[in-house]
Amino acid sequence: MRLRRMLAVWAAKISEKASVHIFHRQGVTWAGKIALKIDPDILKELAGQVKKEIFIVCGTNGKTTTNNMLCAALEEEGYKVICNHTGSNMLNGVVAAFALGAGLGGNLEADYACIEIDEASTRRVFPHFKPDYMVLTNLFRDQLDRYGEIDITMNILKEVMQSAPDMKVIVNGDDALSAYLAMDSGNPFITYGISEKVVDDNDSHEIREGRFCKKCGAQLHYNFYHYSQLGDYSCTACDFRRPEIQYDASDIEISDHLAFSVEGRRIEANYKGFYNVYNILAAYTAGRASGLSLEHYQQMLKKFNPENGRMEQFQIKGTKTVLNLAKNPAGFNQNISAVMQDDTLKDVIIVINDNAQDGTDVSWLWDVDFDRLKGANVNSITVSGIRCYDMRLRMKYVDIPSMLEADVEKAIRERVENGCKNLYVLVNYTALFSTRNVLKRLEGED
Repeated sequence: MRLRRMLAVWAAKISEKASVHIFHRQGVTWAGKIALKIDPDILKELAGQVKKEIFIVCGTNGKTTTNNMLCAALEEEGYKVICNHTGSNMLNGVVAAFALGAGLGGNLEADYACIEIDEASTRRVFPHFKPDYMVLTNLFRDQLDRYGEIDITMNILKEVMQSAPDMKVIVNGDDALSAYLAMDSGNPFITYGISEKVVDDNDSHEIREGRFCKKCGAQLHYNFYHYSQLGDYSCTACDFRRPEIQYDASDIEISDHLAFSVEGRRIEANYKGFYNVYNILAAYTAGRASGLSLEHYQQMLKKFNPENGRMEQFQIKGTKTVLNLAKNPAGFNQNISAVMQDDTLKDVIIVINDNAQDGTDVSWLWDVDFDRLKGANVNSITVSGIRCYDMRLRMKYVDIPSMLEADVEKAIRERVENGCKNLYVLVNYTALFSTRNVLKRLEGED
C-alpha cells in the first residue's frame, strides 16, 4: 500500500510541474486526479497523518482568502501546514494539496491542514476524512445553473455536518442562513460577527437572500444590514434570532485600510473592502477557537499578500493594477464598494466568461448595482471576455459608457498605455487564472 501511495505522490508532483512549465496551465486538478487514480485511499491515508487538526473552509464568498490567511496565521506561529493555496477546492484539488505536500517517501509531515472545499464537493471529500473544524463564511446565491437554489447547498452542508458530529462549526453569525444551518445541524458551533452598525445600507438595491426565517417561514426583522443579508436580525414570529457573538469585531475602520478590535486586540490590514473584515475575523476566530493564542496574527497580516486574484496587486509600467475575483451579485457589489473606497481617478476592466465553471447563465449581472460606479471617480470602463457584449448592454442600461475589447490582454495593454495609472481588473472565475498570467507577464516586462 505504501508503494502505491509513493507512486501516486510522484505522479502528482510530475504532473503538476509538467502542466505549469510545459503547458503553462495550473496543474493542481490533474495532479489530484492522477494521484487518486493510482491510489484511491491516498486522501484518507495522508489526512490521517496530520498531527493536530484539520480545518476546512466553506461558504459562497471569501473561502480562498480566509483559508490562506488561516494557513499563514498557523505558519506564523511556527507550525507546518498543508493548504490548497490555489483555490482548487473540489475533490481532485483537495487530494492534490495533500499529495503535493507529501514527501517523496509518500508520507506527510504536517501539524495542521487548512483546506478550502467547494460546498457541493463536501459530499465527495467527507468520506475520505472528517475535519475537526468547518469555517462557514456565508451563503449567497451563486451560479444557479450549477448549484441551484441556496436550499440545495444548505441541505448538502447539513448532511456532511451531521456525518461528522464532533466537527465544530465556526460560523458567521451575521448571516441568518449560515447561523440557522449551524444551529440546525446539531454540531457544536462558535460564532463571529460585527454587532455595531458600520455602513449606511438603507439605499442599497441589493438582493437580500435571508429575508425569511428558515425555522418558521415568517419575515425576518433587521435592525441594520452590513451588506446583502448580513446584519442584525430576528424573526417576527418565532425565537430564531442572531446568535450571541463570541468573537465580535468593533471600532471598525474601512477607509484606505481596514482595522477593528476583537478580544481587546487592535487588528489592522492594508486591504480594501468591508468584506475583508469578515475574512480576517473568520481566520482569527478559527485559530483562537482551536486554542491557539495567535500572538503573531498582526505580524502575519503585515506580510500577508492576497494571492490568486483576491485584491492581488501588480505594478505594470507605472500602473498600479489590482486583480479581484467577482463571481456573483453579493461578491460583485462588495468589489464595487472596494473600488469606491479608492477616491482617486481609476480605470476599470470587467471580464465576464460563461464557461461551465462560471455558470453559463449570466443573468446574475442584472442583480449587481453597477450604477454605483457613477460615483466612483472612474476614468473609463472596459468590458472584456466571452460575454463582453452582455456586460456592455448591462452598462448601457445604467447609462454608463464603456469600451469593448474581447481580448483581455489587449484590454489591459491599452489601459496601461493610455489610462490614468490606477487600474482595477474585476474577473469572474474562469478568467481569473489566464488574466493573472497576463498581468504577471506584463509586470515582468518592465
